[in-house]
Formats: sequence, C-alpha cells, structure tokens
Amino acid sequence: MADLLTSRLGYLLKHAQLNFAASGARALEPLGISGRQLAVLIVLDAAEPLSQLDAARELGVDRTTMVALVDELEAKGLVERHRSPEDRRKNIVGLTAHGKKTLAEGERLHKETENTFLAELTPIESELFLRILKKLATDAGAADGPSQTEDDRGEQHE
Repeated sequence: MADLLTSRLGYLLKHAQLNFAASGARALEPLGISGRQLAVLIVLDAAEPLSQLDAARELGVDRTTMVALVDELEAKGLVERHRSPEDRRKNIVGLTAHGKKTLAEGERLHKETENTFLAELTPIESELFLRILKKLATDAGAADGPSQTEDDRGEQHE
C-alpha cells in the first residue's frame, strides 16, 4: 500500500518539505525564532530600509500576517520600526544589532540543516536537485507564480 503513495511526486515533495521544515524548526529553537521569522530577517537585511508592505510583497504574505510577524520580531528585540520620513503612512522596518546577530546565527544553523538534509546526495546531485527545484518553483504554474497557502508562506528557509 505504501508504494502506491511513495511513487507519487506530490506525496514525496510534501513529505520531503515536512521533514526539512521540522529539522529547520528544531535547529532554530535555541534562537527562539521560526523559519518564517528567519525569512523576514533575511528579506529585511537584504533591502534595508524596507517598508512593512514591501517586505510583505517580497515574502508573499498579506499585510495582516506581516504585521503579526513584525510584532513578534519587535517583541524579541530583533527589528524596530519607525515612520517613513517620505511617507508618514508607511512603517519602515530594520534589523537591530541583536537582529543582525540572530540572523547570522540563524543562517548558519539553516545551512547546517540543509547540509544534513542533503547528506545522502553527492555535491553534484545536491546542486542539480536545487537547480531543478528552483526551476520547478519558478517556472511551474501560472505566469504570476505559484499560489501560496498560509502554511507555505515564508517557509522557504526552513
């Protein structure tokens, strides 16, 4: 019976992602952040200063979800927000020094998790696997990109 499912692409992709997400969550536990929160830190670090709305667009999450994520990160002292001097309706979000340190450690832990997850593959297989996944993730589906469910958003780094 199990062979009926383990030969199906959707089943395999889902379970591989669930295994990877669980490993990523365990790795990030000591930092007190989730994979979604790490994704927010990565986006904010890459494009500081960034408005909450622009960060939400980059992550593919709605405005309400982004506010909740920023609230959580702000409560942990990882980000700070202030009004944009150009447009007082916008909140600009940036990393604190503690946020930058947490990001660096989170990225290190994430890389270790990736390496462990891909350990059964040769370096060439790992590179090919990642290239194929990237192609499928960006080329498959509608021209405007894949649709995300609430569970999928921000999980890229888990």
